[in-house]
Amino acid sequence: MSIEPGNITTSAIENEDFRNSVGTMDETGNRKWVFPRKPKGKYTNYRNYTSYLLLALFFGLPFIKINNNPFLLINVIDRKFFIVGQPFYLQDFFILALGAVTSVIFVMLFTVVFGRIFCGWLCPQTLFMEMVFRKIEYWIEGDRNKQMKLERQEWDAEKIRKRVTKWSVFLLASLLISHFMFMYIVGYEEVLNIMMQGPAESPFQFMGMLAFTATFYFTFAWLREQVCTLVCPYGRLQGVLIDKQTINVYYDFKRGENRSKWRNNEDRKTEGKGDCIDCHQCVVVCPTGIDIRNGQQLECVNCTACIDACDEVMEKVGMPKGLIRYATEAEIENQEQFKFTARMKVTTLFLALLIGFLGFLMYDRGSMEAKFIKPAGSTFFIKNGKITNTFIYTLLNKTNQKKTITIKVLTPEHAEITYFGSDKITLKGDEILKGNINITFPEDDIKFSKQNMVIGVFDEKGEMLDSFDTTFEGPFKLSL
Repeated sequence: MSIEPGNITTSAIENEDFRNSVGTMDETGNRKWVFPRKPKGKYTNYRNYTSYLLLALFFGLPFIKINNNPFLLINVIDRKFFIVGQPFYLQDFFILALGAVTSVIFVMLFTVVFGRIFCGWLCPQTLFMEMVFRKIEYWIEGDRNKQMKLERQEWDAEKIRKRVTKWSVFLLASLLISHFMFMYIVGYEEVLNIMMQGPAESPFQFMGMLAFTATFYFTFAWLREQVCTLVCPYGRLQGVLIDKQTINVYYDFKRGENRSKWRNNEDRKTEGKGDCIDCHQCVVVCPTGIDIRNGQQLECVNCTACIDACDEVMEKVGMPKGLIRYATEAEIENQEQFKFTARMKVTTLFLALLIGFLGFLMYDRGSMEAKFIKPAGSTFFIKNGKITNTFIYTLLNKTNQKKTITIKVLTPEHAEITYFGSDKITLKGDEILKGNINITFPEDDIKFSKQNMVIGVFDEKGEMLDSFDTTFEGPFKLSL
């Protein structure tokens, strides 16, 4: 709906009772379908560019490999995990657990300072809903007024054609997204293989694909903004995280109140009127159906559509932009310019350190993991003045390269190692290898019945890849 100075037309909106129809539920608690107007403006353009980048990453990452490893793969069934090309094994799950805790702390601190920017700009739900499915809806059914007219329209040929077309395209989009989501679980090669084989050859995978498709279709064709307002806990969590220093999308009530319709050649300030001309444009563009002028609400996803809508109106009536803007509550209350406070600087620095710590956890895992365990029920034996223990070793090569390693006892000295095979052990990339070795010491070198021992694993260049602390058993000696 266009707005011209001196001719503010809100008849299409005045027919609706906004006091009783804001949000996704009516007074009786029934679902109220939201028909947001197509947004446009500076922030909408920025979000479009961001979404193009994120969608390109989503559809491109399954085909990207680092050191011949998938960039990201979460295969729970086969226990294959790759993050940024780095393989993770069950032995590394403590790193993933620490990473998860670090991520939670990051999200909490980020929300304390920057509010719900993630929801409006980066969240997959918002990304697919607003930048894919909503755009399909605009393309097929038209903007807000046309969609509302179509909703009230009888099921004639036009409505059937548009609805069937929309639902069909939604289904195809859901199918496409589910295939790419499946690639993050089993890899793109396996997905292509399943597609070539057909459902009869891979019924389990085919049913999984159908489940993904059905979930996406249900979410974006029917559940929609209800995911943000009813399902996602983040909106409720932000209520205890934000304060007056948190950046959010705010309505400047001190500047905007008292609200009044626009009239030509009036002195609004003298008449005690605020800058808000009560055009409701900030409401009709909201994808969750709220009125931002009622204050911060958990349904607000900080999508900035209301900022662009309000700025457009302010520009047309000749008043300053920024009636709705990114701001802090303290800034609005005190009518001050936004400042990047010391708290924000310290928190941002701490967030950067958290990211660095998380990266350190992911990459500082070593290329080899070695364990040396005595077989259950085994003991030592003595022959020719020497004590021998048997150990079972487990070696895990965490790289893609073949490695040839040797085993050495670091402490105590004078150890002899007997291999059940070659003394040079070769492991392929990502291979787990088990075997047995005997370790022997002169009887006089063993002072305790359980002697602490450190075993090292070395590559061909003599560089130690890993070490393992264990004990060497010998006869009990009574010290006098």
